[in-house]
Amino acid sequence: MIRSHMSTRDSLVVLLTLTTGAVDVTSFLALGNVFSSVVTGDMVLLGAAAGTGRPELAVHSGVALAGYLAGVMAGAPLAARRHHASRTWPPSVTITLAVELVILVAFSVGWELAGTHPSGGGQLALVAVLAVAMGLQAAAIRRLGQMSTTYLTSTLTALVAGLVTGSKPDGMARSLGVLATLILGAVIASILLEEARAWVPLVILVPLGLVIVASVAGFEWVRDHLTPGRGR
Repeated sequence: MIRSHMSTRDSLVVLLTLTTGAVDVTSFLALGNVFSSVVTGDMVLLGAAAGTGRPELAVHSGVALAGYLAGVMAGAPLAARRHHASRTWPPSVTITLAVELVILVAFSVGWELAGTHPSGGGQLALVAVLAVAMGLQAAAIRRLGQMSTTYLTSTLTALVAGLVTGSKPDGMARSLGVLATLILGAVIASILLEEARAWVPLVILVPLGLVIVASVAGFEWVRDHLTPGRGR
């Protein structure tokens, strides 16, 4: 049973990375050449903006960084809520991801209202919304242990280091999955941005929604927590 739960957890983590890839490509290609989850990149862009005298880049990267930090600050205490037993996928993770989904729905509404081509203040607002969502997601998945769906440099480093030294990294299949799925989400979103921008929210929302539904349906103890009267 525990192994089955671990496998389900890893599958959901991999699926969630589709949303990350789509969000980062959208923020980079359509919202001012900044990232919503790769905040170390935004910090570098802040330095580049200061060194080259580009205030627009500084504003966009600063908003992305601030939004991400706000998401982490809001998500960390929510995801860290303790329950009676230690679980593979705590209910607090699902709840935090549900909050992220609400925020991404707000992004989708704003995206469509802007005619899928936001600019000016609207563009900055959408950057902030996406960054907050990614901060929430990062805080939620951090609750599961040494894994991530947003900042994956350490994942790639551990995977390559393990392969070249002959040691099998923990969660090797999951690591390969999140890296491949991140690229896949980016590819899909890039195509939609070129061919059908109105459908971009679909690739952002659907994976996250499926993860939330699957976590509730697939883990009995999550259902017990979220459904009044169950488990009593």
